[in-house]
Amino acid sequence: MNLIARAGLVAAIAVGAVAAVVAPASAAIGADHARAVSGTHAVSANPKTVKAADYNEARSTLIQAGSRTAASSHPVHGKADVPVSYGTKLLAEARDEFRQADKNLPPNNKKSDMSIDHYNAIHKAAKKMGIDQW
Repeated sequence: MNLIARAGLVAAIAVGAVAAVVAPASAAIGADHARAVSGTHAVSANPKTVKAADYNEARSTLIQAGSRTAASSHPVHGKADVPVSYGTKLLAEARDEFRQADKNLPPNNKKSDMSIDHYNAIHKAAKKMGIDQW
């Protein structure tokens, strides 16, 4: 019985030692670094805030592309920056609007279920705000 207890204790200590070494190493690789997934672009965490000027420029880009939801949103003024949720909401609403508007286009004229021009406008706006996920 002592042999079984000792073997179990040694195994538990070994697992704990491995976990202690692996956890800090994996944490160092964590969310601050971009991760690449095969066949897609690198994805990094969104910033906490977006500069007001960048938000307004992204909004203008989407308005020029024909987004009525972007046109009905208000430009930011009197603030240096805004929460990232302002930008993600702006992008998501324009994306949904563009997909609805472009649903009858032939598949070879679309990218991500919208026209290529709309796709490019959304990604230009997202890049301007530093947003990767919306």
